[in-house]
Amino acid sequence: MKILFCLSYFFFVLNLLSCNPKSENQALVFSGNPIFEGWYADPEVILYGDTYWIYPTYSDEFSKQTFMDCFSSKDLVNWTKHENIIDTAAVVWTDSALWAPSVIENKGKYYLFFAANDVHQGQVGGIGVAVADVPQGPFKDLLGKPLINEIVNGAQPIDQFVFKDLDGSHYMYYGGWGRCNVVKLNPDFTGLVPFEDGEIFREVTPDNYVEGPFMFVRNGKYYFMWSEGGWTGPDYKVAYAISDNPFGPFERVGIVLEQDPEVATGAGHHSVLHEPESDQYYIVYHRRPLGETDRNHRVTCIDKMEFDEKGFILPVKITFEGVEANPLGE
Repeated sequence: MKILFCLSYFFFVLNLLSCNPKSENQALVFSGNPIFEGWYADPEVILYGDTYWIYPTYSDEFSKQTFMDCFSSKDLVNWTKHENIIDTAAVVWTDSALWAPSVIENKGKYYLFFAANDVHQGQVGGIGVAVADVPQGPFKDLLGKPLINEIVNGAQPIDQFVFKDLDGSHYMYYGGWGRCNVVKLNPDFTGLVPFEDGEIFREVTPDNYVEGPFMFVRNGKYYFMWSEGGWTGPDYKVAYAISDNPFGPFERVGIVLEQDPEVATGAGHHSVLHEPESDQYYIVYHRRPLGETDRNHRVTCIDKMEFDEKGFILPVKITFEGVEANPLGE
């Protein structure tokens, strides 16, 4: 009788655990950092439907950055690699690297903006745009030439980020060499349209800006973010500003993301994901593993990004654990 009672109790407890996926007796599943294998940098994260996507630069010597891969996940933990979604063979005007992708869906198509070649005055290169029918490509060059080739306001045409405003307008922030411009895209992404004052390129450079701009809106406020320091060194980091509109002025608030000498160095060139079901924000970025001396050896990581009661971004703690699994639609 005692044995039967023990067995009954055992199965009763087992049934309770199986019906309660949030039981304290069950281990939480975390993504770990880096979130996938390989040398990848400049990651852009985006949510397409019920799937998370990350589009990074293949992080190698400049002359070897001739293609891009992307990664998809249903839960931020298990990632599927999609290889060679675009390469220099698909972009006839390139003669060297592709890097710093920015992606967005528009009218049922998927667009990938990229930097190509090392553009100085008079050279062909700069910011291009490619299009595909599905998020994993393959992507084909849309224009057969750069969307932006020239250097305006001292901003090297690299590190573009495409932002959809609340009214449906699409703006692109971009720039290296410590300067940042914003332009307005036409509805089919084949060209630029002037602002109301007739300007095509509007400078929005905040203090300490180096490269890697990013923009998002939260509670009616525009959060403009960028990378500071040198991308090859441990001082690489992310700072931000807050404005009432997408054009600023952007007065620097402070640092959001930086190295932790006990975890990794060179944390920067990020993007931000808002998962609306849980109202959770994530920052996806690259960093250099401890002890790594090759400047091109960078890995893609993810950590939570949180806010205080006034809407300021709390400093992000970079981790080895990453973030808890967050399946969509559950």
